[in-house]
Amino acid sequence: MHSRPVPLVRLIAAGLLALLAVAPAGGASAASTSSGDNAPFWTGKPNAAQFKERQEKRLGAAKSVMDKLVAVKGKRTIDNTLVPFDEIDRQLDMASSQSGLIEEVSPDSATRATAEAVSQDISKFSTDLSLNRQVYDALSALDTTSMDSETKYYVQKTLRDFRLSGVDKDQATRDKIRKLNEELVLVSQEFGRNIREDKSTVTCMPADLDGLPQDFIDRHKPGTDGKITLTVEYPDYIPVSTYAKSDDLRRRMYIAYQNRAYPKNMDVLDRMRQKRHELATTLGFPDYADYIMADKMAGNAATARAFIDRVVAASGPRQEREYAQLLARKQKDVPGANVVNFWEFSYFSELVRKSDYAFDSQELRAYLPYDQVKQGVLDISAKLFGVEYRRVKDAPVWDPSVECYEMIDGGKVAGRFYLDMHPRDNKYNHAAQFDIRTGIEGRQIPEAALICNLPGGDPGDPGLCEYNDVNTFFHEFGHLLHTMFAGHHKWVGTGGIRTEHDFVEAPSQMLEEWMKSPEVLAVFAKDPKTGKVIPADLVKRMNRANDFGKGLLVRRQMVYAGTSLACYDRDPAGVSTDQIMSDLVKKYQPFPFVDGTHFQCAFGHLDGYSAVYYTYMWSLVIAKDMFSKFDKDHLLAPGAAKDYREKVLAAGGSKPAAQMVHDFLGRDFNEQAWKTWLDSDEATP
Repeated sequence: MHSRPVPLVRLIAAGLLALLAVAPAGGASAASTSSGDNAPFWTGKPNAAQFKERQEKRLGAAKSVMDKLVAVKGKRTIDNTLVPFDEIDRQLDMASSQSGLIEEVSPDSATRATAEAVSQDISKFSTDLSLNRQVYDALSALDTTSMDSETKYYVQKTLRDFRLSGVDKDQATRDKIRKLNEELVLVSQEFGRNIREDKSTVTCMPADLDGLPQDFIDRHKPGTDGKITLTVEYPDYIPVSTYAKSDDLRRRMYIAYQNRAYPKNMDVLDRMRQKRHELATTLGFPDYADYIMADKMAGNAATARAFIDRVVAASGPRQEREYAQLLARKQKDVPGANVVNFWEFSYFSELVRKSDYAFDSQELRAYLPYDQVKQGVLDISAKLFGVEYRRVKDAPVWDPSVECYEMIDGGKVAGRFYLDMHPRDNKYNHAAQFDIRTGIEGRQIPEAALICNLPGGDPGDPGLCEYNDVNTFFHEFGHLLHTMFAGHHKWVGTGGIRTEHDFVEAPSQMLEEWMKSPEVLAVFAKDPKTGKVIPADLVKRMNRANDFGKGLLVRRQMVYAGTSLACYDRDPAGVSTDQIMSDLVKKYQPFPFVDGTHFQCAFGHLDGYSAVYYTYMWSLVIAKDMFSKFDKDHLLAPGAAKDYREKVLAAGGSKPAAQMVHDFLGRDFNEQAWKTWLDSDEATP
């Protein structure tokens, strides 16, 4: 299970501003030609001052176009109104995108600080645009009757977003909205910065690493004091949680991980919730949850709450059965034990997989060095979707460890992406795809980046990956493919991942299914020492073993989804986020809540996703349904993949998500495939 913010989903209005902390990154200067906008966005490797100048040029270009749009006399047409509006969107897309990425990944503190400041300027401009009644009136005056369906949908969606921004309110109300949005940008940046800059560590003695893989032990040498220092980044936290025999070490790591950005973000989160509530009520909504869901598939908080309740009910029996298995396994080591703690979940789950399913995760790791995993993801997606990838070795990048690739489709460069895949100081410390530039057919190619924290990256370290590491790579690459294939529309406003926020995880969760296929893993999962391909029997045992715990994990997702919703579906005054977390853990999970932990302080989704974390499970329901169209025994066959690429991925934001899914399935989606997956007894020993 991975928690990660979503790539920016286009909202005009406060929604866009609230998401700027996880916005995608941008491209070359605003004054450049269309061919210049196709250049790698970090061309020239700008310093802080040069970076600022580039983005200011974009803002200047956007303002100039907006002035001309407003000044038009006579009948409003596509050419004199929608075309310039989309050009404004193009400039803001690149400016906000680049700033959002660079403030999260630049190794230079001055450049990060400059990117944050630029993001504030972009946000102010975006707020002013979203509240500009003249621009709204110009778009409203367009006659849509003769427009093609995509353009008509673009206009309708844009006008709706303007109204959600408050453009139709009186001047005093719009001024208040503007002020709240500007304040929210600063709070959002502070929240993300505190998470990114947290340097929590745990020290232990060499003996405490008993049970860890030898390559892990070799990488963690004692200091002069004889102690080993561990970080709470994924490459340390996950192996320790899974393999360390020391209960004390696992407990201390868990508490440190759950307390990242604490206490700093307690107050920051409260301020964010209060300002968002004030914004929502100012806009005429009862709370921020109902406001932010007004343009989602769910439509409102009540629908999301009902969905969470259905998932909780459906997962109850399986969770109880799996928890009983965990407790029985713990009792073999601790006779008389009557509870399993959170810091014991991964450890005893691994022991259950060994004893009940004959599967050892360390056996799997030998076949999964990082470089092979990377090449495997590239090879598989290329075969599946009929494209090629070409490494651009001399491409300008923000850190020497970053790799650049171009996607070739039909002999032409159809996209560019970057892989920034290993931990380093002051870098975004989860896993996400960041847009860089939305593609426009015939004008500019899409550009994006994967920002992850996977094993490897150091000389001599093969970066042996865990199952979840590989799963993360597939997941994020699913987002990347969505961006690449959706970046070929005629409008910025209908290109890229501009679909409903509660659909964006479906393509990424779909691609995770390929990680479970013996046919697929045989492409890249090989022992680098012997060249031996991963045995199909090991993959089958892996799938049976990893099927164990999904009831517990589904319920954990509901803790997160419930927390996300409860933070925003009421007046936050006097409502403690500690109490929300504690109550939901006790309500939804059998593990005791660990007093003194404050997971919400580093729960970045409470910023980027706000109330809509339910989207992971909502999207999974859709992903399971779409996956039913594929032949699970021949996942590299191109037939269904071609259809899926054309009808879902390439559609971008050109139509409602439900319609895309209907186009692919030939019917509306339903929860049956998801329920079948949840209720399957594959993991029964």
